[in-house]
Amino acid sequence: MSTTPKALYRDEGVVLRTQKLGEADRIVTVLTRRHGKVRAVAKGVRRTKSKFGARLEPFSHVDLQLYTGRTLDIVSQAESIRSYGSVIAGDYPAYTAGTAVLETADRLTAEEKEPSLRLFLLVIGALRALSESTHPAGLVLDAFLLRAMSVAGWEPALGDCARCGIEGPHRHFSVPAGGTVCRECRPTGSAMPNPVTIGHLEALLSGDWATAEASESGQRREGSGLVAALLQWHLERGLRSLPLVDRSDAVPRRDVGLLREA
Repeated sequence: MSTTPKALYRDEGVVLRTQKLGEADRIVTVLTRRHGKVRAVAKGVRRTKSKFGARLEPFSHVDLQLYTGRTLDIVSQAESIRSYGSVIAGDYPAYTAGTAVLETADRLTAEEKEPSLRLFLLVIGALRALSESTHPAGLVLDAFLLRAMSVAGWEPALGDCARCGIEGPHRHFSVPAGGTVCRECRPTGSAMPNPVTIGHLEALLSGDWATAEASESGQRREGSGLVAALLQWHLERGLRSLPLVDRSDAVPRRDVGLLREA
């Protein structure tokens, strides 16, 4: 009886999550550079003598060799490129933000083996920033979420009206509409965030870190609420990790107004 030869392939990726399989194996979910999200079995990695078990933990950037299986691919080799886990785990705000980054990447890649290079690079950039404390963890997370939504085709309208496209700025914000809306287009229940908060989100989306880091704590909280609401709307349910994010690294400054109903 003939059998179909198993195809070997190699790729680098970030481990998003793991789950136990049997007594010694583990299923690893990896966002790869060229093959998108891959779920693969790492055999024997839970044994103490495993050669690469520690390399296949969440937050790990790895070089993998895999071969295709009937339902799940099989990891045959794993080499560490950089492990962000130990550093991030030592900083609670960074750890909670990083967990939300990984869960978001997992949720945004529903289709397996659909290439998503831009999302892969965003994840790597976010983990590097969190591990090196380049920027406050909460800002890194919100910037990642905004850009990840943009990659998914859900970039929020922060200037022109999300419905009619008329030039802004506009005072009203509608999550179902996808961002700021003009007076004529605003749905019932639209919010009126502080205009400075919208500027803060624009800075995070564009990578203007000087402006983002100059923001006050109230703007950051209001902006985080808008970002979380937008993401939950598009995903149709919330992230388990997002409510647990520790934003205590935010600079304590004078609060500004939070969301106000129109």
